[in-house]
Amino acid sequence: MTRWFKPGKRGVPRLSIVVVCFNMDRALPRTLFTLLPPYQKQLHPDDVEIILVDNGSESPPLSSELPGNVRLLTVDNPTPSPVKAINLGMAAARAEFIGVMIDGARMASPGLLHFALLASRLHERAIVATLGFHLGHEVQMRSVENGYCEAVEDELLSTVDWRNDGYELFKISVFAGSSGRGWFGSLSESNALFMRKSLWTELGGFDERFETPGGGLANLDIWVRACALPDTECIILLGEGTFHQVHGGVATNQKRPDANFQVFHDEYVRLRGKAFANPETDPVYLGRLPEQASRSLLHSLKELLDS
Repeated sequence: MTRWFKPGKRGVPRLSIVVVCFNMDRALPRTLFTLLPPYQKQLHPDDVEIILVDNGSESPPLSSELPGNVRLLTVDNPTPSPVKAINLGMAAARAEFIGVMIDGARMASPGLLHFALLASRLHERAIVATLGFHLGHEVQMRSVENGYCEAVEDELLSTVDWRNDGYELFKISVFAGSSGRGWFGSLSESNALFMRKSLWTELGGFDERFETPGGGLANLDIWVRACALPDTECIILLGEGTFHQVHGGVATNQKRPDANFQVFHDEYVRLRGKAFANPETDPVYLGRLPEQASRSLLHSLKELLDS
C-alpha cells in the first residue's frame, strides 16, 4: 500500500475524528467501517483514531465490540443536543488535526481522510470541509414521506459494492440540502469538518448553548464561525463526502422538517442576534471527481449556469 503520511511520533495519530452517536445500532457499524483503513485509502491504521462519544443511547456501544482504533466515551448527564458530546470528544483527541462528525449515521467516501490530511499541509490555518449527501434518490426530508425507511435503504445499499469501492455510494445518493448548490456552490455546513486543534480552541469548540434536539443549527454555526476566522484557507474536498443513513434524526428524517427548522432558527437568532446565512467563502478545491460522481457533477454545472 502506498503511504503518503507516516504515523505520528510515539504512536500519536495524525488525525483524530470525533463521532457522536445516539441509538444508532444499525447505522453506526457502517459509519465506523468507512472511517478506517483499508476502506479509507492511502492510510495506515496508526494514522487515525476515532473517538466515539455515546450521547445517552438506550443500548450504548460496547468497547469490546469496537475496532482497536476506536475509543469509546460516554457523556455524563446527556442532553438532547450532541454539542456537549462533541466538545468532550475533542478534549480527548490526541492528534493535532481533528475532524468532527456531529452525526454518527454518516458513511464516508474512501478518500476523505487521506485528502483531509493532505489539505492540512497546504496551510497552517486550513479549514477543511466536505459536502454532504443523502442516501436515496431524493433528500430524506422528502423521501421518508414517500416510504423511504431503513429496510428500503438496506436494499438500496445492497445494489452497489460500496464495501470494496465506497465511491459507488455516489450512484445511490443526492446532495443534501446544505450542499444543494453542488460541488462549487456555497455550503450551509460540513458534516465532516477538519481543523488543527489550535483553531478548534480559538473557536472555543461548539457552543453548548445550542440546546435543541440534534444541536439545532450548532453545526451550521461552527461553519460560519470557522469561515470568519482571520488568516485561514478554506479547502473543500472535491469528490469526497459523507452519506447520511436514515435513522429518525430530528433534522433530516422527521415529517415536519420546516417546523423543526423554525425552532432551530429561533434559537440561532436568540444566540447570534441575526438570521442564519451561508458564509461567504472563496475556497480552494482539492481532490478528484470519481467516475461515479458524474451525475453530481452535472447537477453542479446546472446550478452554476442557473445562478
